[in-house]
Amino acid sequence: MELKKMREMTEIELNTELDKMKKELFNLRFQHVTGQLENPVKMRELKKDIARAKTILKEREV
Repeated sequence: MELKKMREMTEIELNTELDKMKKELFNLRFQHVTGQLENPVKMRELKKDIARAKTILKEREV
């Protein structure tokens, strides 16, 4: 997800999206362990998106 889109989201939308991304990361990890993951780069990108979302939420907190 693009940083600009994330910054335009409200706090509630961002939290919802963060939960969705965490669930997706869990599923990707599960696929990776079972050998069904086709694109391992997707995990890395998703981790970065989660970090971005957390950073934006933290910025808004302060």
